[in-house]
Amino acid sequence: MNILGILPHSIGGRLTISSVFDGFIQNGHFVQIYDELKQDNFLEFINGKNYDYIVGYDFSPVKLKVDNNLHIPLISYFSDVIEGKASGVNDDWQKYLPYLECNDNYTFYWDRELCKKINNKNIFYLPHFVNTEIYKPLNLKKEFDIMFAGRLDTDYRLNFFIELMQNFPNLSFGWFAIQRHFEDALSRTDEKELLKHAYMGFIDNEKSMAQAINKAKIVINMNSQGISSLNYRTIQTVACKTLLISDFREELDLFSGNLPFYVNSADLVEKINYYLNNQKAYCYVADKCYEVVSQRLNSKICVNLMLQKLG
Repeated sequence: MNILGILPHSIGGRLTISSVFDGFIQNGHFVQIYDELKQDNFLEFINGKNYDYIVGYDFSPVKLKVDNNLHIPLISYFSDVIEGKASGVNDDWQKYLPYLECNDNYTFYWDRELCKKINNKNIFYLPHFVNTEIYKPLNLKKEFDIMFAGRLDTDYRLNFFIELMQNFPNLSFGWFAIQRHFEDALSRTDEKELLKHAYMGFIDNEKSMAQAINKAKIVINMNSQGISSLNYRTIQTVACKTLLISDFREELDLFSGNLPFYVNSADLVEKINYYLNNQKAYCYVADKCYEVVSQRLNSKICVNLMLQKLG
C-alpha cells in the first residue's frame, strides 16, 4: 500500500507517529512523509499521487482530510485526550470530533479506560509501541544514574524532581526538555544551580533519544495525560533494557507486575536505592520488561494489529 504519513507540529507527536510509520514500512508498505512543521502547500504535495491511507497523530491528519475535502481512508493514532485542546487543534477539536465516526476513519487510542468511555465502533485501544530496531540495548557507557525527559510544567513536578536531586547529592542526573520549558522551570525555583546542572538540552529524534536512554541507569516517569495509560517514554525505556520506575498506572499490568512503580517521593527514593544496589533485581526487571516490548509492543506487530482491525 501507499501511505501518506503526516508529521505533526508536536515534538512528542513526531516521535510517537514515527514508530507507526516504521511499522508500516516493516510490514512491506511504502510511506511518503508530509511534514507540517517544514513543508507548505499540502495540496500541491499530494497532487497527482494516489494513497491507500492517510496516517497521522491526533487530529492533525483529520484536519488535513476534512479541510481539503479528501476521500482517502484515514488512520489516526491518539496519545492525547481526544476531547481536549491537547489533541493538536486547540478548541477546534469539537469541530473535527464527529468525523472520527465516519466509516473510512479509523482511530487508535492509547488509553484503555478512556477508550471504554467512547461509543464509536471505529475507535480501538492500542497502547504505545516503538520501533525496536531503534530502541534497543546499545551497550553504551552509563552517564546518568537518574534520567527524566519531559516537562516540569507544574509546581508538583518541579518540586518533586528537585527534591529527588536533593535526596541523592552524589548521583548524576540528566534532564531533557525543550529550552523554553527549562527556562520556565528555572524561573519558578530557588534551586537554579541544581536544575542547571541536571539540564542536558533537548532531543527531537528517535535515535538520539534511544542513545540517551541507553546512557542512563534508571529513568523515572511521571505520566500526565490519560487515566490508565502509560506514556511513550515507558516503552522507549524498557525497549532499551534500561530500568524504568513509573508513577502508578493501571496499565502497568501490561508488564505482569514486573515494572516497578512509586506512590510518593519517599517510595521512589527507596526503590532507586534498592535497584542501584541490587544488580540481580535490576537485570531481572529490565529483562522481563524488555521481553514484553520485543514480543508484543513493537512497531511491526502493532501496525499489523491495526491492519487487522481495518479488515
